[in-house]
Amino acid sequence: MKSRESLVRLKRFQVEEKRRRVQQIELMIAEFEKMARDLDEQIRVEQERSGIRDQNHFAYPTFAKAAAQRRDNLKASAQELQSQLEGAQDELLAATDELRKYELMVERDQERERASQPAAEGQAAEEPAPRRGRPLAGERRSV
Repeated sequence: MKSRESLVRLKRFQVEEKRRRVQQIELMIAEFEKMARDLDEQIRVEQERSGIRDQNHFAYPTFAKAAAQRRDNLKASAQELQSQLEGAQDELLAATDELRKYELMVERDQERERASQPAAEGQAAEEPAPRRGRPLAGERRSV
């Protein structure tokens, strides 16, 4: 039973690790999306300042071109992270199911142990143990 309890601890640790991984990926996606929005705003401001919105125009701002490229790279990275997130969520679900399976096994073991204890205690209570030692006052010693 000790081995099952240690397995439950191990599975809980694994579930927490996978949960942290999911949260970490979600945070990275959110950061990338925020950075892409910031770059969109910077591109818009640069286009307004220059008065040129056509990226193929010879005088299109170099900063806007570079910012657009970074934005596109961030969006691509966020898409890749989204697929990783789906995989991590699947792993988390599988680990959670496995943890629950082991927790149920430990619960059943504990119930069996509790059920067997009253029966053993009942048998011991029915048969009084013989007394040893000096007789109490008023008792006679049998030989």
